[in-house]
Amino acid sequence: MSKILVVEDDKSIQDVIVNYLELDGHEVLRASTGDEALAQFKLGVQLVVLDIMIPQPDGLEVTRQIRASGPVPILIISARGEEADRVTGLELGADDYLTKPFAPREMLARVKALLRRAKLPSVDSISTPRLVLDLNARMVTLEGERVELTGQEYDLLRVLASVPGKSFTRDQLLDQVWGEEYLGDCRRVDNCVSRLRSKLRGTDGTDPIRSIWGVGYRLELS
Repeated sequence: MSKILVVEDDKSIQDVIVNYLELDGHEVLRASTGDEALAQFKLGVQLVVLDIMIPQPDGLEVTRQIRASGPVPILIISARGEEADRVTGLELGADDYLTKPFAPREMLARVKALLRRAKLPSVDSISTPRLVLDLNARMVTLEGERVELTGQEYDLLRVLASVPGKSFTRDQLLDQVWGEEYLGDCRRVDNCVSRLRSKLRGTDGTDPIRSIWGVGYRLELS
């Protein structure tokens, strides 16, 4: 069982989310404003479901403050589904973004995927000669310089780095980063890998992610 914080100012939507999470066996804390969310977060939670349209302060500011305090997964829910809004939320450190209206079962599947990913791996950092992942701070450095990644880019890199040199299939990456409901959507993986490569290319042009024909991708040790 995990303790989950649900931050939503629409009582009817909040009730639906809480009911589904409690039926799945989770302990749930509630908040309707940003100030309440930050206060409840201090009680210790394993995941946050957060509407970015909450007041005092808004959800984006809450996301920024929660992310600055540690690696707790954040699932943003919002009626604002434009690409710019999604990108802003992910760049501030959210791990996933779900647009309203949404099916409660999809919300629950994404929560399970985020909780599953949060358990891997159990070490503080992962490093190769060029690349370092600080898992507590969710920070990535390449050749000593910090690299800014979205939540999904970070999670994809984290899975690849969990066993450097191991080849992961696209379905394995989809399951561990996006959840099993996305199995078969290989373009989602390919697009994210493409963005990662552009950010992780070394000063000498070295690409740490290798495409394995007919399989998927792996992170190189050297």
